[in-house]
Amino acid sequence: MNRSAPEPHKAGCLGSKEKKTMKLASAALLFTLASVGAWAQVNVGEQKPETSLPFTMTTVSTFELPWRLAFLPDGRMLVTEKIGPVWLVSQQGEKTLVGNTPPVYWQGQNGMLGVFISPRYSTDQSIYLTYVEPGDYGGGLALARGKLNVTGPQGPRLQDFEVLWRQMPKGKGGQEGGQIAFSPDGQYLFLTVGDRQRFTPAQDPDQPEGKILRLTLDGKPAPGNPNFGKTGAATIPLIDPPRDTEAAKSAKVVSTYTFPGPNLTPAETWVSGLRTPYGMAFSPTGELWEVEHGPRGGDELNLIEEGKNYGWPLVSYGQNYNGVPIPKPDTRPDLAKPALYWDPVIAPGNLMFYRGTRTFPQWNGNGFIGGMGTKTLNRIIFDGHGGAKTAERWDVGRRIRDVEQGPDGSLWMLEDANPGALIHVTPKEITSR
Repeated sequence: MNRSAPEPHKAGCLGSKEKKTMKLASAALLFTLASVGAWAQVNVGEQKPETSLPFTMTTVSTFELPWRLAFLPDGRMLVTEKIGPVWLVSQQGEKTLVGNTPPVYWQGQNGMLGVFISPRYSTDQSIYLTYVEPGDYGGGLALARGKLNVTGPQGPRLQDFEVLWRQMPKGKGGQEGGQIAFSPDGQYLFLTVGDRQRFTPAQDPDQPEGKILRLTLDGKPAPGNPNFGKTGAATIPLIDPPRDTEAAKSAKVVSTYTFPGPNLTPAETWVSGLRTPYGMAFSPTGELWEVEHGPRGGDELNLIEEGKNYGWPLVSYGQNYNGVPIPKPDTRPDLAKPALYWDPVIAPGNLMFYRGTRTFPQWNGNGFIGGMGTKTLNRIIFDGHGGAKTAERWDVGRRIRDVEQGPDGSLWMLEDANPGALIHVTPKEITSR
């Protein structure tokens, strides 16, 4: 984004007020740097769970491989199942199938993914879906939007459904990503695109894999992106998932794809070098944070900043599943490092920020990450200056795919299982003796 610089002061002409302002700014900068330095690149994988839970968990309903939930203004929820359906769900667990949803490529980690409420829902009644479209050879991530009609005679259904963005070419591999975060001003959306287990495209500026894209609400490249206005190669290669990062360097090209129009990937890209970005959210202070799975070790929590490269698959705090080593992030100071990483992993399901002082006021401004591998709920404290540290890790005995805040400040979680529970989290009642 181009910003015109103010006219500099002439040397020796600073007034006392300006000098005081500069001193305060310098102090704030030193505080920020000290905070980031103290809280950065910490391995929290060995953290032990708390001995007890400060909340009560109540199973409200069950689903087949549920993935994401989103609250409507009337307090009801939309819940996606990886196998394809989208459900309208009351807080008492009553489920109604939403009609006119798209077919999905359901295989392994692919299927119906996220559901997100438009920042303009009060006027457009639109929701966004991310899912894997079926194709002749595998599938590809799609971002779509439709108007939710909950009052029609046919029951809840999507109208005027349209695909805004799609990953091409379609191919094999999981780790789709598919998370959306709307900018605080409601003007843009950020979309995570995983590496599809193909490794090298995460570093290819002509391919969307392993990137976070910044788009308009209509799915177009957003003005102000680092390479807005630029186009990429007209033809790109497609590979199948290789066995490891080394094999990926010489992977056989399965086919080549020629774009019917301009390749807009460079213009859409906000950051690159990501692996499995399943969680992303804006903090109350306006910072964008992302959480992702590492390979064998090295799950990451990253502060997302414009134009940065987060290193995958060039570096990692983990190693390949077959034991082939990957260079560590310290070997590449030019690449962005995570604020926190987990080795051993937690297998994060998502990331959300708690806002408000109802129900759990002590958590206002904190982040929550579901740990599928550890069956935990993890609270994270953010300092508002790019730093993060872990607080509690609670053993909830479920693979937590999603956790969201309800209208009354209570939490709702989805279990990654078949059947997977919809769980209501409320404060534990304190009984007097």
